[in-house]
Amino acid sequence: MTETLRTLMTALIDYAGLFPPAKLDMETTVRNYATYLAGDNAFALGRIKCRVSQLEELTKHGAIVMPGTYATSGYTEMAGIGGPWSISGVIDGDLDACLDAIDAFNQHHEKHEHGLANINAIEVKISDPSDVDAALDIIPEDLAVALELPTSAIFGGDPRGFVAALAGGEAKAKIRCGGVKPDMIPSTDDIARFINACATAEVAFEPTAGLHHPVRAEQPLTYDDNPPRATMHGFLNVFLGAALVRWRIIAPDQLVTVLNETDPKAFAFDDEKCSWRGNIIELDRLARAREQFCLGYGSCSFTEPFDDLETLGLI
Repeated sequence: MTETLRTLMTALIDYAGLFPPAKLDMETTVRNYATYLAGDNAFALGRIKCRVSQLEELTKHGAIVMPGTYATSGYTEMAGIGGPWSISGVIDGDLDACLDAIDAFNQHHEKHEHGLANINAIEVKISDPSDVDAALDIIPEDLAVALELPTSAIFGGDPRGFVAALAGGEAKAKIRCGGVKPDMIPSTDDIARFINACATAEVAFEPTAGLHHPVRAEQPLTYDDNPPRATMHGFLNVFLGAALVRWRIIAPDQLVTVLNETDPKAFAFDDEKCSWRGNIIELDRLARAREQFCLGYGSCSFTEPFDDLETLGLI
């Protein structure tokens, strides 16, 4: 793997095996995450995503494979790898109550005998720009925050009011790029409008859903028999396009063309630079864009992105 592709992929994928379309049970999800942490592609793995309502279940099934004293109980091939697990808590109830549950979980998992883990990020849905300050007023400063914009602001809407409310702070903007039905996938115009708003306001963002594959193409949307199919966005399109527009290597109105790209050969990577159709970004600028602007994405599959990169001859 070239240095630029490795940089683009570093900590890129938050594992969301509990969520559609995979919808795995907790036991399978945590064992998958432990296996990925111990694998060759662990550099690309970010946090594990868990609904706050499922934290007790995570404790039950995760403790035996989390780092800690369980590493001596027959699971050494998975347990005891690295430091505490990093977890993104998905708020799915009253915010205050969820924050209390997160605090209790973190205190419990400070002890080695319980398995070491820490919820250091949360994801919160908002419906109005005024929700930004209301949420941030009660969220502890030690939690990284991603605020998910409503579909009304994305699908043919105007995300700028929401993004402006985030400007100057540490919270990130979150956008859904897909789903299990074709009408859950925003257009390339929608995504370009969102990313351009974030670039203008200097607000970091993280997408989720619908980015299992490197390059835009028609794909099955679920793992069911006879699944619905639709054109899905590519994570190379989104993240390289965002980096290019962040550094003004392409104009804002060119971003939608990057997002619409379906030819894998239009993307090139070597150890010093990468490019889309001759628009070049050097390694250091790509690294800074990933660290400061386009931060990673949630995916219920960690293996599909790498399988596709291999098929495309990029690794």
